[in-house]
Amino acid sequence: MQCPQRCAKTRVADMGSSARILLAVLTTGLTAACSPNEAEIDPAVYTANIEEWRTQHMQRLKGPNGYLNLAGLFWLREGSSTLGSAPDSDIVLPATAAPRVGELQLTETGIVLTVERGIDVRYEEIPVRSILIADDTTKHPVTITHGSLAWTVIKRDNRYALRLRDYEHPAIEAFPPIEYYPIDPAYRVTAILRKFAQPKILNVDTVIEGLGWMPESPGTVVFEIEGKSHELEAYASGDELFFVFGDQTSGRETYPAGRFLYADLPEDGGSTILDFNKAYNPPCAFNDFATCPVAAPQNRLATRIEAGEKFDPNVHSTPDTVH
Repeated sequence: MQCPQRCAKTRVADMGSSARILLAVLTTGLTAACSPNEAEIDPAVYTANIEEWRTQHMQRLKGPNGYLNLAGLFWLREGSSTLGSAPDSDIVLPATAAPRVGELQLTETGIVLTVERGIDVRYEEIPVRSILIADDTTKHPVTITHGSLAWTVIKRDNRYALRLRDYEHPAIEAFPPIEYYPIDPAYRVTAILRKFAQPKILNVDTVIEGLGWMPESPGTVVFEIEGKSHELEAYASGDELFFVFGDQTSGRETYPAGRFLYADLPEDGGSTILDFNKAYNPPCAFNDFATCPVAAPQNRLATRIEAGEKFDPNVHSTPDTVH
């Protein structure tokens, strides 16, 4: 197999220009260092690549669409729900919100927000009085803002929920450096995708009881760690494979429900790279307002993956918001 640029891939779409320049330099070094089996890399270049990935990961966590600003998750009922900071609201917002912001109506076409007169609610910086909040499964999901608060509608298993963010959430500034295992190139392994005859729709549990997630799986990947063969079920994610995996560190040094990992989608019969140094915690590791999947029994490895992000229960915060 040729040694492609994916040896250094860190999800370029999420990077700034300076990071992309650095990535180009790192890619050149890694490409020059790769052997035909993609096992030999320059240790200094590889370490710099992982450290840059960690920096970008922290920036994403703290960004507007990161996990740290989540402040509420409200499952919507049939009919209408009032929204505001008043205690008698159906959906009680933080005290920074107006006592009565408006009303949400669950309709056949989705969730419609009608705003109270005189209340400043915006979509793309434009004040609105009534708007259909396209959910996160549509092409153009809508984000509504009200001061430092923002909300979207998510759709899970044919159920709708309002996901609340606070762009001034204290958890953003208070969040400590992430603890990782030491960078170890031995956990950057070649994996073979064994495709199913036809992609399968799976039913994966989530952290919310009774709520499932039904991803499409193209097959399983097979790889070796310390001479022993292992297998993980892969989930389709555009031009990538997505994994939710557990191992013998789960619930001890790492998050009990498992960790996330991405890899390039290989060509038919080809291989990809699983870099467990880029394994990271799901959103639910940081607060109670995410709907993340948990590692399925078949994706819990009978070995210790001493690479990637660790879990500190002290960084999990639950804001004073009903959900």
